[in-house]
Amino acid sequence: MRLRRLADGDAEELLRAVTESLDHLRPWSPWVANGYTAADAEGYLRVAADGWASGRLFAHVITVDGAIAGLVAVNRKGSDLAEIGYWVHAAHVRRGLATAAAREMVEFAFALEGVRRVQIWHDEANAASSGVPRRLGFTEIDRRTPPRETPVGSRVGVDVVWELRRQSGAEATVSRGQ
Repeated sequence: MRLRRLADGDAEELLRAVTESLDHLRPWSPWVANGYTAADAEGYLRVAADGWASGRLFAHVITVDGAIAGLVAVNRKGSDLAEIGYWVHAAHVRRGLATAAAREMVEFAFALEGVRRVQIWHDEANAASSGVPRRLGFTEIDRRTPPRETPVGSRVGVDVVWELRRQSGAEATVSRGQ
């Protein structure tokens, strides 16, 4: 598994990875509730490029043998807070890719000036997503209703919020366990 910055030329492969994973993603991801098109992929590439330019969103593709196997992003939410989001291609689930990618993005987020807290949010019913922050040593800090996104598919409409804090004057300790 390798991470690399999402690039302008990734639209076709991103579209393929998402459409091959629609049945897997649809229960949890409102952004694919109505399918995913070439225009959606191109639009996300523009959002990602703007995010890098503004220092607010840092999208990376997760690759396996050079092919896109998912995506992970750090979204700067405030002066001291960043949030990590991720998805993995259906053919690559349960192999530790999301955990490994999120681990790298925790380090990336804490390298951003002023970031002291990193969060991961997921729907309460998404047990697979809850394993990632748990394995990385995050602490569950909240359950929020109503959720930030409209419940679709298998979502129950309760956002579980996990957080990892950087120790003052030291690097955050991210669990290396799987």
